[in-house]
Amino acid sequence: MGGGGTQETKTTYREAMREALREALRSDDRVFLMGEDVGRYGGCFGVSLGLLEEFGPERVRDTPLSESAFVGSGIGAALAGMRPIVEIMTVNFSLLALDQILNNAATLLHMSGGQLPVPLVIRMTTGAGRQLAAQHSHSLEGWYAHIPGIRVLAPATLEDARHMLAPALADPDPVLIFEHGSLYNVSGELLPPTEAMDLDHAAIRRPGADISLITYGGSLPKTLAAADELAAEGIRAEVIDLRTLRPLDDAAITASVVRTHRAVVIDEAWRTGSLAAEVSARIAEGSFYELDAPVERVCSAEVPMPYARRLEEAALPQPADIVAAAHRAVD
Repeated sequence: MGGGGTQETKTTYREAMREALREALRSDDRVFLMGEDVGRYGGCFGVSLGLLEEFGPERVRDTPLSESAFVGSGIGAALAGMRPIVEIMTVNFSLLALDQILNNAATLLHMSGGQLPVPLVIRMTTGAGRQLAAQHSHSLEGWYAHIPGIRVLAPATLEDARHMLAPALADPDPVLIFEHGSLYNVSGELLPPTEAMDLDHAAIRRPGADISLITYGGSLPKTLAAADELAAEGIRAEVIDLRTLRPLDDAAITASVVRTHRAVVIDEAWRTGSLAAEVSARIAEGSFYELDAPVERVCSAEVPMPYARRLEEAALPQPADIVAAAHRAVD
């Protein structure tokens, strides 16, 4: 229990996602969940465990191993007035459904002159750090953030994991939710919402005045750890959680750089053509004369993600890399 009568709930990121799914299924008969192993197995990462028993096979549907087929079915169901939640095991496998996502889900509203909205939610696990090798460990959300016609979300906190799904289902456009695999076991106290979930704005996770650390998703805990190290050295880092990768909150990015005059962008994707590159370009376009140092980027090594633990750790952005980048900008 928290103070002042406000109730806190001890939970994990995984359980918060599960409760969001449960609430969606309870509150709207049009909502159903579909994907590989979401039913009897409980989801590849255990997010949907128990939902089949609670809601039955019409609402929690196991699908064949064909991402193109079941994402296409989800698009068709959305066009017919349903509110499908499609789960793809990992972002790497979503490439098998890229034709459906890019050429159908993202374009039908535009190509029909506004007559065919596609209120579809697609959830998928992203990111590395769990020794799942190159077939299961990449961060490709920046690719999807390139596509007009969709919204791209990256919940990094318990609150966002719990409360982003409902407004995503209410969106008339397709929404992709990227859940970093390293976050599922993160636990903490979940406060009840004090206002409606906002999908349009980034969040300041830590205020600061000396440098902006801009990140999202699974890199947020590492960035906060780096900010703690910098604080011990007297450097006050502001941590910005982008939360929504498309559309980006340009105003929040600009406002932070105006406050601190320095920026480091942390992105687990590859550096070349990355979301970090896009954020850096927007800072240069909108805040160039506010900068006292070049924008730094901390990204994964330009290699397929290694399986071996030490190689994987070496390939990924780590707090020490973020601290070093901050020093290059500040010193």
